Formats: sequence, structure tokens, C-alpha cells
Amino acid sequence: MEVSASAVKELREKTGAGMMDCKKALSECSGDLEKAVGYLRQKGLAAAAKRASRAATDGAVGAYVHPGGKVGVLVELNCETDFVARTTEFQNLIKDIAMQIAAANPRYIRSEEVPHGELEKEREIYRQQALESGKPEKIVDKIVDGKMERFYSEVCLLEQTFIKDPDRKVADILTEAVARLGENIQVKRFSRYHLGEGTMQE
Repeated sequence: MEVSASAVKELREKTGAGMMDCKKALSECSGDLEKAVGYLRQKGLAAAAKRASRAATDGAVGAYVHPGGKVGVLVELNCETDFVARTTEFQNLIKDIAMQIAAANPRYIRSEEVPHGELEKEREIYRQQALESGKPEKIVDKIVDGKMERFYSEVCLLEQTFIKDPDRKVADILTEAVARLGENIQVKRFSRYHLGEGTMQE
């Protein structure tokens, strides 16, 4: 089907995808803008998954100091090339990640980094709480699993709700950036400083 230039322009503004990709998406989705957005996201997520294994050895260090000077963050965000590291989008992404860390105070980057002992301790606490509240034994494990998901969403950066868009996780923001910029992008490390306290993460 024939796709109008205005529809392509609107889809580009919504997704940041290339012109030809937008044209193809609209054509595949019979001109339906919302379906085309979903189509591009699926394609982008698949491409991002392929890029995840590529070495991300370039990048930049960004900083954010919360107004008032009580909280500050340093974060290292890696990508594959200096070219991408210097783009406005990449620099803005570093700022967003640093602001996220300042606001939400994660202790780890991803769930795999949480020490086994800490996980076991949390599970035991939740289990005891469920049993003491009189929940049947057969549903206790489901309750514990649900609470563990919440625990991850509080302490792990990538599992946190993105402060600028509550409908998405930080991991989604990174994945979408990978799809748009065409390179593997990883949060390498961060340090969060709170006046009167020490470094929260090394």
C-alpha cells in the first residue's frame, strides 16, 4: 500500500527509527500507526538482543548532582564506539541513568549481582511473614516469589521503574536505545554519594 510522507514523519518522531524502517512498518501494518509502533519495537528488541553479546568497551562517564548538593552520582555507561558515545542521545541517556540512581537509590545494576546470602535472607523473612499472617502453606511460595520481584525492582537499577516513564523499566530504556543507536549499551558501574554517608555502590 501507498504510505504518506506525513505518516512516515509522525512515526519517526514517535519512535526515532529510520525513514525506510518507518515506511516498511507502516506498509506491513496497513497504515495503522499504533501497530507500526509495536512492529518497530519488536524488531528493535530482537536486534538489541543480538547486539547484547558484542563488546562494549567505549562510552563515557556522566555525573549528576541533585539540586541542593546533597546527592551526587557518577555512572559509567559503555557502548561500542566513540562515535556513539559522543552523540547527544547517548549523553542524554547517561544523564537519565544518573538521575535515576540519584532518585531511586539502587544497590546493584542487575539481579544477578545480588549476593546469594542476601537473597536467602530476604526469602526467609518474606516466608515467615506469610506464615505468621496465616496464609496456607501451599500459596506461601507464590507470595514469596511476588515479594522477591518487588525486592529486585527496588534494589536493582535495571529492574526499577524509570522515573521519567512509570510504564517502563530502566532495562527497557536501555534496550530501546540499543535498537536506535545500533550498538550494545551497558551500565558498567556507578557510585552514589549522599552527604554524610559513604559510597553506596562501587
